[in-house]
Amino acid sequence: MNVGVNLEQSAFLFPDRPAVSEGRVQLTYAQLNDRVNRVATALIEMGIHPGDHIAITYPNSIDWITCYFGVLKIGAVAVTLAAAFSGDELRNLIAHARPRIVFSDATKLADLEALKKEGKIEKIACTGGDIDIRELIKIGSPSFKAVERDRTDTAVILYTGGTTGVPKGVMITHEHVIFSSQSIAYYEHSNQYDRALCFLPFNHVFGQFHIMNSTIFSAGCVEMLPTLDVDRILKLFEEDRITKFFSVPTVYVRLLTITDLKEKLGKLRYCFSAGASMAMEIVKQWKEVTGITIAESYGMTEGMPITFNHFHPEKHVIGSVGQPVNLVEVQIRDASGTMLEQGKEGEICIRGRNVMKGYLDNPEATSAAFWDGGWLRTGDIGVMDEDGYVYIVDRLKDLIITGGENVSPREVEELLYTRPEVQECAVIGLPDKEWGERVTAIIVPKAGCDIASDEVKLFLKTRLSPFKVPKEYIVVSELPKSAAGKILKREIRRQFAEK
Repeated sequence: MNVGVNLEQSAFLFPDRPAVSEGRVQLTYAQLNDRVNRVATALIEMGIHPGDHIAITYPNSIDWITCYFGVLKIGAVAVTLAAAFSGDELRNLIAHARPRIVFSDATKLADLEALKKEGKIEKIACTGGDIDIRELIKIGSPSFKAVERDRTDTAVILYTGGTTGVPKGVMITHEHVIFSSQSIAYYEHSNQYDRALCFLPFNHVFGQFHIMNSTIFSAGCVEMLPTLDVDRILKLFEEDRITKFFSVPTVYVRLLTITDLKEKLGKLRYCFSAGASMAMEIVKQWKEVTGITIAESYGMTEGMPITFNHFHPEKHVIGSVGQPVNLVEVQIRDASGTMLEQGKEGEICIRGRNVMKGYLDNPEATSAAFWDGGWLRTGDIGVMDEDGYVYIVDRLKDLIITGGENVSPREVEELLYTRPEVQECAVIGLPDKEWGERVTAIIVPKAGCDIASDEVKLFLKTRLSPFKVPKEYIVVSELPKSAAGKILKREIRRQFAEK
C-alpha cells in the first residue's frame, strides 16, 4: 500500500486530463507523474531509503506536489512544514523531525545552511543549495512504480501546536491518507471533471488531505493560489476554472459583500468550509445568495475526516458538523472515559482508519491521546442527537482557531511575559464573525506601567507568524483565578464575549 498509487491510477485512467494548475502553468496527469517519477528515482540515486524523513517547506506549488509524491513513492516520509516558518520555529521542527533533505525555496537558505552546519540535515534542495528540484528532474527517470509499504507505515508527518505550545509531529499512515482521500471524494461526489481551488497551505491537514489528496485520487485538477487573493478567486470563477471551492468562514463572509455574487461564480457546483466554526447565519445567507449549500465536516490533524455534513444535500443540518463518515466510530465520553447516553455532552472520541499512528518520539503524549481500544480523544466537547448528527459545544483545549489556522495561546503568552511592562496575561480566542475567533491578549500591567498596544503588536510581529499576533489588546487590573491561583480562561472568555 502506498499513497503514490493514487497518482499512478489517475495517470493510468486519465493521462491527458489536467492534474495541477499554477498560474499559466498546467500539467496533465501523465506529465505530473513523469515529474514525480524523476524526483523519486533521483532521490534513490542520492541514497534515500524507505522510512527516511524528507522535509518540504515550499509554498503551495507544482513543485510542492511533485516533491510530496516523489518522496512517498519511494517509501520515504514527507515531513510537511509551513512555508511561513523561519528562524527558531523552523530550526526546532527540523531538529525534531531529523529530515535528511529539506526541499525549500531560496528564502530559507540562510536558516537551512545554519542547520546543515550543525549536522541537523544532510542536503538542501533549493536554488543556491546543494541541489535544485530541476536538477533532480533532469537526472531522474520517468519510469517508476511506487514501492510497496505496509498500511501502518508512516507516510506523512504534520506538526500541530496543541495546547502546550510545544509542536507535536503527527504520524499519518499510508492507509490513513488513502482512506481520507477516498472518503472525501465519495462525500463530495468528486470526478475527473472537477477543478478544486486551493489557497490553503498544503502543510495543513485541510489543504493537504481534504483538497489536494482527494482531488488527485478522483483525477480532478488542483487549481493553486499561493495565498488568499479574493480578486484572483473571482477571476477564476468568472473564467469557469473552478467547480469546487474550499475555504474558511472568514472568506465566505468577505465574498458575501460582493455585488451580484451569484452571477460571478461560473461553473461552481460545490462549496465547503472547515478550519473554524461557521456561523449559522452565514450558511443561510450563502444559500440564499448563491443557491449552493456550504458543506461542512469535522476533523483534526490527528484524525480526519470524522463527520461530514452531508453527502445528501437535503439532509444537511445547519449548526451540526454532520454524521460520522463510513467506517469511523464516534462516541461521547465523560472525563473517566465512560460512554455517555445519546444527547449528553462530553468529549468526542473516535476510532477508525482515520486515526493517527501517534506523535513522533513522544510516547507520553501519544498515550494521553488515547483511551483503551484505540479510541482517540479529540479534546472537543460535543453532543450527538438521535439521528447521529454531531454538534460541537466547546473545546477542552485552549487552542485558538482563527481563519483556519491554529494558534497556541502559551506561545504568545511566553513572549508577552518577556515584556517589562507585563505583569500577567492571558491569550484567548473571542468569537469573531469574520475570523471564527480573533486572537485577543488580556494584559495586567506592572505597577506604574502603561501598555502601548501598537508597540506590543510590533514586538510580536517580529517574532511570530502574522496569524498568531493578537488583533486586540485589553488592559485589566486583574485576571479571574481559581482558589489555587490558576487563571480561569473560560471565565475570561465569558466576560469579554458578553461585551
